[in-house]
Amino acid sequence: MGGSATRTTVPSWLRRGIGTLLGCATALLGALYFLVAGTALGPFLLWPRTRSSALGILMAGARRLVTVERVRRSAFFGDLFPGHYESSDQKILRYLAVRSYTGLLCAVVIALLVLGAVLAGILAYGAGRGTLDWDELLTQVLLGGVLLFLDIQGLYALAALDARTARECFGPSERELLQRRIDELAASRAAVVEAVDAERRRIERDLHDGVQQRLVALAMLIGRARRGRRPEQADALLLQAHEESQGVLTELREVAWRVYPSALDSLGLEEAIGGVAERSGIPLRTRFEVPAPLPRPVETAAYFVVSESVTNAAKHSSASAISVTVTLDGARLTVRVEDDGTGGANEAGSGLAGLRSRVAALDGVLHIHSPLGGPTTITAELPCA
Repeated sequence: MGGSATRTTVPSWLRRGIGTLLGCATALLGALYFLVAGTALGPFLLWPRTRSSALGILMAGARRLVTVERVRRSAFFGDLFPGHYESSDQKILRYLAVRSYTGLLCAVVIALLVLGAVLAGILAYGAGRGTLDWDELLTQVLLGGVLLFLDIQGLYALAALDARTARECFGPSERELLQRRIDELAASRAAVVEAVDAERRRIERDLHDGVQQRLVALAMLIGRARRGRRPEQADALLLQAHEESQGVLTELREVAWRVYPSALDSLGLEEAIGGVAERSGIPLRTRFEVPAPLPRPVETAAYFVVSESVTNAAKHSSASAISVTVTLDGARLTVRVEDDGTGGANEAGSGLAGLRSRVAALDGVLHIHSPLGGPTTITAELPCA
């Protein structure tokens, strides 16, 4: 019967027809198996002491029948099912029961279709010989057309049911997929909250250990200049304070860029990545191929992937060159950062873990390849739809 879970090519009608006829035969085989095995093992299934052994015998045959059905769906309908998924005993028994019912019903529908074709031939033969009146012929044609329509609709409905039950047995059901999605969203939300808290702690640490300390030193220099008795000493202290204020502004600007780059709003992702290249102490080569505008959350995530990866490479990898590639392929943005450092990046570290959470929050995927000895490649795939 028709329909599929996932298929690479659409099979021909001849293959689908052969698969449907084989499905009727396998449905009869499944019904006979339930009848014979159920009758023979029924008493043992009802007795608690032998129930486990009898159920194992029943499931052994049921799994063989299910394997035949899986091969039939793959060979004649082009269905592709996940190889790692293992169906439960309950799923297998339910699938065989439904499959036996729908397959036998499909055989009845096909038999009625063949019978209708024979009657249509007889009707055409009678019309050719002139033994039928026009009123009778019109009535027969109208009735036959209605029955043919109902027959075809029945085959189509049974085909859709066969495909749906196969998907539910040989792969995760819609309920399992929904539960998996809920678990992923819950984990992603928790990871995002944790990453935001970690980012806040890092900002507080940067302000406390960096900017605040330098502002204290600046205040001390200005105080010493005010208390100085010699003009040349005061001038030297003021010059030093002026240089310190420039350093404070630079560091404060760095912290602000780590929080959120203003260039991302005003100039776009390409210019924001250019700012990362300007501030990087390592030569950075960029390739930006994004012909269409991007959603703001995607731009932000892409920027932080580049910024964090470049920062990690500068701090930990002893790299001498970094390359950044940003490409848009359809509705998916790919960000690739590669350095020629020593490798061995810690995926569980706060920086990379935060990036993974940020990317996962957008239903994206972050790949990290960093063997010892290098190179390190970080690739983020972000959906833009």
